[in-house]
Amino acid sequence: PEEVSAAVTPSPPHSPQSSCPSPSAMEAIPWSQSEDEGSSSQEEEGPSTSEITEGALCLKMVRLLAFLFLKYHAKEPTTKAEMLSSVIREHQDHFPEIFSRISQCLLLVFGVDVKEVDPSDHTYILGTALGLTYDGMESVPKTGLLVMVLCVILMEGDSASEERVWKVLNDMGVYEGSEHYIYGEPRELITKVWVEEQYLEYRQVTDSDPARYEFLWGPRTHAETSKLKVLEFLFRVSTRNASSIPSLS
Repeated sequence: PEEVSAAVTPSPPHSPQSSCPSPSAMEAIPWSQSEDEGSSSQEEEGPSTSEITEGALCLKMVRLLAFLFLKYHAKEPTTKAEMLSSVIREHQDHFPEIFSRISQCLLLVFGVDVKEVDPSDHTYILGTALGLTYDGMESVPKTGLLVMVLCVILMEGDSASEERVWKVLNDMGVYEGSEHYIYGEPRELITKVWVEEQYLEYRQVTDSDPARYEFLWGPRTHAETSKLKVLEFLFRVSTRNASSIPSLS
């Protein structure tokens, strides 16, 4: 099963956080409307429309990420024109690069999918990846980690050993017992929270001694998404990674 899945399915990205602003920059993001009040006036603008420093580019990415999170929580659509006028402003030439990076960051790290619903005026909506309904009611979505675990389970032939899951998460910079700046303590999420939410099944491998454990899709995952959707997600991510600019790889 491992050889077959490897042949037909691309691997999850090893460092999805590389598509995001730095952890220190993201700590300053206003994740809610109340945190965002008054922050716009503190933003420093760059010198011209055609030139932008790396620091100014990072600032624009942080501001766009915060802006899109507010839209996500409010369940409101947005447009390219609104993003340009509210966030990008005089650096409009750099919008494609900034928007591409942040869209990938939202999808891979937070499990939030940015979809264009009206190409005529570039209207976008934000929703949870794979059609999942869980968002944990948190200001910072952690669904990206759940999506990656579901991908690993599918790639491993519908069940994945605990060791294999942690190997993939370690490659992503997520470690058992170590507080992650986005996901918190990951073990509690994947062995308790998402098990209780019925997205994952965490069980002892039959007749294993000493005891070994494995992950499977839970009933809620089967109800809300499908293997085809997960495969489409993986190929989509692989395509983005292959065509992305070097700093996102």
